[in-house]
Amino acid sequence: MLNIYHAPNTRAFRVIWLCEELGVPYELTKVDFSAEYRNTAEWRALSPTGKVPVMHDGEVTMFESCAMTQYVADRYGEGRLQPEPGTAEHALYLQWCWFAEATFARPIGEVVAHKRFYGDNAQDMIMDEMKDRARVCATAVSAALEDREFLLGPAFTAADVMMGYTVMLANMVIPDAITGPLGTYWESVSARDGFKATKAAEQAMS
Repeated sequence: MLNIYHAPNTRAFRVIWLCEELGVPYELTKVDFSAEYRNTAEWRALSPTGKVPVMHDGEVTMFESCAMTQYVADRYGEGRLQPEPGTAEHALYLQWCWFAEATFARPIGEVVAHKRFYGDNAQDMIMDEMKDRARVCATAVSAALEDREFLLGPAFTAADVMMGYTVMLANMVIPDAITGPLGTYWESVSARDGFKATKAAEQAMS
């Protein structure tokens, strides 16, 4: 069984959500998200940069959430929730998976981190720049959703798990940008049973 080390709203949300969508058994280990604990030798032995999450699957240990998500899809998905590798559809799938984290989530993460570390002393100009960068990404995703329910069309895929988590964060930081097709998309993905089950699993950890 997968063992996922998690703290609420951190990036293991994606992995848990995908497990719920695929019916993959997992167990959660709650992580103390304080900076003090995440800097301990105990946690750094699992996650070299001190970040959350970490996942064990037998002898496999991983500390990068995007890789975990793809690993779970490949190992346990049996072809579900992703197009066939090597196809044009799979290329688009990969693009949106990586865009969700590498491009869209990055400025959102900077806003959250600056607030966490600096509070009211965070530089307004830097925060505004990061929010503007996130809004550009939100606009790009919204445009791609003009004529479709999900990123790849009518079918929900793991790319929507990746993007759905990022949109969840964006809705906390730049809610004014989650409108139009992107707003409709957010309503759709957050209404899924897998999403709700993930939220419930987080609440059970508290």
